[in-house]
Amino acid sequence: MYYTIDKSLLQGYLRVKKLSLFSKICYNIIMIITYLGKQFFKIQQGDLVLAFNPIGKDSQFSGKASRFGSVIALSTTNHPDYNGLDMVSHGETVPFEIRGPGDYEIKDIFIKGIMTETLLGGNKYINTIYSLSIENISICFLGAVNNAKLNASIIEEITGSDILFVPIGNGDLLNPEDAYKLAVSLEPKVIIPMDYDEKTLKAFLKEAGQEKVIPVDKLTIKAKELLGREGEIIICNPI
Repeated sequence: MYYTIDKSLLQGYLRVKKLSLFSKICYNIIMIITYLGKQFFKIQQGDLVLAFNPIGKDSQFSGKASRFGSVIALSTTNHPDYNGLDMVSHGETVPFEIRGPGDYEIKDIFIKGIMTETLLGGNKYINTIYSLSIENISICFLGAVNNAKLNASIIEEITGSDILFVPIGNGDLLNPEDAYKLAVSLEPKVIIPMDYDEKTLKAFLKEAGQEKVIPVDKLTIKAKELLGREGEIIICNPI
């Protein structure tokens, strides 16, 4: 006995199987997040390396300035603490630079830059909030935000990310209480503080009721490991 199979049904079935396999692979790809001080982060997934807010040569930052090659480099604010994009070129590796608001596409990654304003040292700057997704992990990077009351349209754009990077303290940016309130209002799965010192970090964790969080040197995570998390704080030690 012979059966005939509808060709369109077979093609649909194979397409679904391929998508299912691709989804499983994506959910198992490891992302490595390394904190390099201030708001400088290296995010790596396979050969893809992103640098957020590398510290510039003219910064007053007292730590060691790190250098490495990145594929994409993003700066939220044209201030020496956050605009050292020349620090993330190495050899023939020259990054695609993103320095402000707009929509960008590079390496099949769509990045949205949303304009806000901030004050640093009494001077007004444009601060760009970045929203993007890398292999099923969505990221929101707030940058040098100093006002917890964001515009409703901005909140709509950035609510519900998997990983939220939020600044706390340092005199100019959000105080720990406002930083936590803003962070949880955006409903991320994971919250990563940045630009903190020992005092502001302690106050932030107290506000969150998560004072027993153990810092990690590097965050290694997969998309599937984010499922079910709600507002979990992860502290990355600066290296």
